[in-house]
Amino acid sequence: MARIVDVPYISRVEGKSALEIKMRGDTIEDLKFRIYEAPRFFEAFLIGRRYYEVHEIVSRICGVCPVTHQITALKSIEKILGLEVPEHIRYLRELTAIGGILSSHALHLFAMALPDYTGHPDIIAMAKDQPDIVKAGFKIKEVGDSLVEIIGGRSVHPVSTIVGGFTSIPTRERLKRFKDTLIEARNLALKHSSFISSLDYPRFERRSEHIAFYDRGDYPVNYGIVKSTEGLELTEDDYRRQVYEVEVGYSTAKHSYVKGRSSFMVGPLPRVNINYRNLSDDAKDILSSSMFRFPCFNPFASNIARLAEIITLIDKALMIIDEKPLEGRPHVEAKLRAGEASAITEAPRGLNFHSYRLNDSGVVTYTSIAPPTCQNAANIEADLLEYLKDYTDRSDYEIARRSEMLVRAYDPCISCATHFLEVKISRV
Repeated sequence: MARIVDVPYISRVEGKSALEIKMRGDTIEDLKFRIYEAPRFFEAFLIGRRYYEVHEIVSRICGVCPVTHQITALKSIEKILGLEVPEHIRYLRELTAIGGILSSHALHLFAMALPDYTGHPDIIAMAKDQPDIVKAGFKIKEVGDSLVEIIGGRSVHPVSTIVGGFTSIPTRERLKRFKDTLIEARNLALKHSSFISSLDYPRFERRSEHIAFYDRGDYPVNYGIVKSTEGLELTEDDYRRQVYEVEVGYSTAKHSYVKGRSSFMVGPLPRVNINYRNLSDDAKDILSSSMFRFPCFNPFASNIARLAEIITLIDKALMIIDEKPLEGRPHVEAKLRAGEASAITEAPRGLNFHSYRLNDSGVVTYTSIAPPTCQNAANIEADLLEYLKDYTDRSDYEIARRSEMLVRAYDPCISCATHFLEVKISRV
């Protein structure tokens, strides 16, 4: 007789989904990571909109990472129009993207993920025992939000971004004044790095293909080539020729695969694996002091990778403010032409893919958007199937708890809701 166990409304990941596990004895017969939030139809209602509306609309896909959607859309539209933005615009966008990643990483690592490893049910309980760590996380998040606001006009759904640049840009002096705030956030991350890296993370590895932007001499965010741990090297426009999506009947999120291969992972861990040499020295020290060895294929190492990225990206922001051109015309004018182009940026959770087609009036006639969680969904299932093999003799509660920890390690952005997992286990 089948036994079904429900664990409803587990918070600490954006959105809501369900995990359904069917077991016969000690064998997992079926496992489905089911995202059942209603489709939001962004790809459909962008059709017929003007080119200058796209980045504003797609930023509403997510309230946690609107910056990556704006920048990815702008890159694609500007490629279609043959618009090459000047260097200072690229660096200002890079700073904005860094702010968005800092905010998201701090929120997830300190507020959502850490209670899994400290033995607390949630951040409220954790804050009673570890108030300094929780305060540090929210301070780092605040610093990331402030960096976005300085350049984008506000921290959520920035308002100054436009095709060709910005409506206005901050002075270098204002950005230089912000350096002390960035340094404070860096020091807070370093201060608590020993605690975070010394936690007892599950010892589990499954070799899967990891895909991320790569740059020989930089830690890439908005620009790079697409590279994988299994030898893949692609441009943005070649990406869809090698990475494809399929619909699955039990989920409103598509699954992604590499042609001729299998599922893959995107996100902070693949970025660290592929760009390890370009991490800050302090970030490398944090990783070397942890239980993980890189390249690493333990999805739970994503939490340490987020900490390493916080340090590295703050260092990169400080370098841009000190050394790179940040002043000039706020934007360049666009001239209409028809065409199609794809663009990618690194969202907090991994590669974010946008593709658009415009007619000669600048009206959208086709769009395709693949946020990182859609690209990770199939790999989450594959990891769970392998990870849970050692726990089939445990209680339903323990299976659910460990499943939740693994799903949270990916930080899936299912929607802008507040809950994520309802576990159903059927034992036959």
